[in-house]
Amino acid sequence: MAKYRHALPQLKGGDFVTDGGLETTLVFHRGLDLPHFAAFPLLDTESGREELIRYLEPYVEIAHGRGVGFILDTPTWRANPDWGLKLGYDLAGLDALNRRAVTFAEQCRVLWERPSTPVVINGVVGPRGDAYKAGRFSAEEAMDYHSAQVRSFAESSADMVSAITMNTVAEATGIARAAKKHGVPCVVSFTVETNGRLLDGPSLREAIEATDEATDGSPVYYMVNCAHPVHFEQALAKGETWVTRIGGVRANASTKSHAELDESPTLDIGDLVDLGRRYRSLRASYPGIRVLGGCCGTDHRHIAAICEACAPSSGLAA
Repeated sequence: MAKYRHALPQLKGGDFVTDGGLETTLVFHRGLDLPHFAAFPLLDTESGREELIRYLEPYVEIAHGRGVGFILDTPTWRANPDWGLKLGYDLAGLDALNRRAVTFAEQCRVLWERPSTPVVINGVVGPRGDAYKAGRFSAEEAMDYHSAQVRSFAESSADMVSAITMNTVAEATGIARAAKKHGVPCVVSFTVETNGRLLDGPSLREAIEATDEATDGSPVYYMVNCAHPVHFEQALAKGETWVTRIGGVRANASTKSHAELDESPTLDIGDLVDLGRRYRSLRASYPGIRVLGGCCGTDHRHIAAICEACAPSSGLAA
């Protein structure tokens, strides 16, 4: 049974941290070969699971040191039908894999959870296609496509699901509808280009408001990921209601565009101190941002710098 599904602790107050860029860390820092940038096959071997644990441990230590919660993502960003097929997984294999991912997370939670550090298991749902290229399908098609993975998480002990690196309203809407259908809380995390807009044109405000309207406001909150704060700081507006729907940020380390990052043979880790300061500024202006994490190019050093700048604390409501 899911421990927190009906009472997500991050909605009660206090701060939570996440990990950083899983795939970029494994490829560029650990030297692993991840075909199609997919980390989920690591779950199928003991050495792969050990690699995931080694990757996660520094983040958990940060959460323990700060006395804050931890959002424990499943490494399933690519574990959907199109990407799975390229890696030799059919639908039954993917269903089993997504469930194993949650079981793995449960085992980690037993080891890592403390009274001051609740560990929330988050079933990660990534885009059907390339996160840096807009998909060409409707919300109905997206719901149908992603429902299998969402159902796998809903029938497991996952506390929630997150639609990560969404670049179209249609795909975000489809995943949110699938989560609502299967009775599991859903977070939607949009990514934006250097102009602060989604790849197919909408502003963050337009994307959040359109998704809320199309889903009757079913996402528990929204996030921004896979973009540097310089790309979306100006897209936010103080005092406007839609901004209160943003509950977290998982920024890229680099200020480069998606196109530049996609073509780069090296990893740009950016300026850790500057990134922390930008998170602090965001938090000062938008106190609803309680989930602090990273995306491409970030590792535990970035999360430590963010925490040092923001000085997060638990403050969990009873």
